[in-house]
Amino acid sequence: MTHLSTHVLDAVTGAPAAGVAVTLTDGAGTVVNAAHTDDDGRIAGLAPGELSGTYRLRFDTGAYFTARGVTGFYPEVVITFEVTDPGGRYHVPLLLSPYAYSTYRGS
Repeated sequence: MTHLSTHVLDAVTGAPAAGVAVTLTDGAGTVVNAAHTDDDGRIAGLAPGELSGTYRLRFDTGAYFTARGVTGFYPEVVITFEVTDPGGRYHVPLLLSPYAYSTYRGS
């Protein structure tokens, strides 16, 4: 089984970004799973089973910032990544601010 997780950190506040809607889609755009980050800004089990191929994580950053009264530039962040080891562990963190974001493959 593939282990897929994410963690969103609000770089402006230095705190976890709780309540961010995250949608996982496959290469064809079919929704595989959807969840919201917890109070620690994390979603632990995004993969509902074994994954292989290209996937996208869509973070609804517009709703997150709007709920906090913040105007942002990116209404969503979409991270495309490839699962090459169906039994592997994939962690995709997002460091977020209203006018910038960064990501990397975590462990």
